Amino acid sequence: MTQLNLTPESKLPALGTTIFTQMSALAAQFNAINLSQGFPDFDGPQYLQDRLAYHVSQGANQYAPMIGVLPLREAIADKTAELYGHTPDVNSDITVTAGATEALYAAITALVRPGDEVICFDPSYDSYAPAVQLAGGVLKRIALQPPGFRVDWSEFRSLLSAKTRLVILNTPHNPSATVWRKSDHAELWQAIAEQEIYVLSDEVYEHICFDAEGHASVLAHAELRQRAVAVSSFGKTFHMTGWKVGYCVAPAAISAEIRKVHQYLTFSVNTPAQLAIADMLRQEPEHYRDLPAFYRERRDCLVDALSGSRFKVLSCEGTYFVLLDYSAISDLDDVSFCQWLTKEVGVAAIPLSVFCADPFPHKLIRLCFAKQPATLIAAAERLCQL
Repeated sequence: MTQLNLTPESKLPALGTTIFTQMSALAAQFNAINLSQGFPDFDGPQYLQDRLAYHVSQGANQYAPMIGVLPLREAIADKTAELYGHTPDVNSDITVTAGATEALYAAITALVRPGDEVICFDPSYDSYAPAVQLAGGVLKRIALQPPGFRVDWSEFRSLLSAKTRLVILNTPHNPSATVWRKSDHAELWQAIAEQEIYVLSDEVYEHICFDAEGHASVLAHAELRQRAVAVSSFGKTFHMTGWKVGYCVAPAAISAEIRKVHQYLTFSVNTPAQLAIADMLRQEPEHYRDLPAFYRERRDCLVDALSGSRFKVLSCEGTYFVLLDYSAISDLDDVSFCQWLTKEVGVAAIPLSVFCADPFPHKLIRLCFAKQPATLIAAAERLCQL
């Protein structure tokens, strides 16, 4: 019998290992300080850990309801009302997901049909494009230009067509560390109001916003939220990225379609973790309220420590990332520079070009400051030697 060598035709032939995995592996190989991948090097709140252990001990170890446990959905609704002046329905509008990435994928899969056009803004998080491609959509990208990375609304309007189905935005924005303002939502609404166009708003860094106006959520815009999906992450908020618990808020009709995907993708999310997070939101709300100050201190620690370096530090309005311009140091492209930086200097960073489809000629790298102050100072000392 002939042995067949079966190799499935790839649905994502251009996709390889993510840059985050590559750089973290390189950091481990060369014993570099890893400021590349976006995760803290410190643990989340002790109260949250204690509540997880409590709920495990009380037997909350079986499947949760598909849409999420009721105490968590109720806490999410109250938090949303407090922050954005909108109270989503706990039964029809809130869906707990296995991290924000699942919510993004489920929303894109539910909303995008073959041939539909989807607009996103580059640099953009790397999960958007594969999800659109798998849904059969056509991604239309608008390049945001440094240092401000602001949206050119004339360009945006020129990209709209009868096939436009979805707009994906991200604020606070990874990787540029910029934020949208209420005026941006007003421009978006004016541009799409007369068409059946949905909005997917990636707001996983909603509580890490340093702008004086605070975080401008799509949920605070009365018209946009009627056609929008807002995605959030408890992993980012509570320094527990490995728990992979997120959620999305959307009107009932949109949520119903997202749930059709969610129930066959993960069905439900870790039960004791959901209950522990519900307790955390109720008993220690000051954690998310104080998060801007918590991360501003770390941002300033790194920025101050880099003040004597040859890097130009760009403004950071939100997220736990900061961009550095290395044009005064090297002529290498950003990917090569990050590889060199990891191997020779001992600090791992992320090149910005990997977030873009078109060539990105700017010499910018991204550092994560969700680290202990000692880690940040040690990394800065190495970078200041250049």
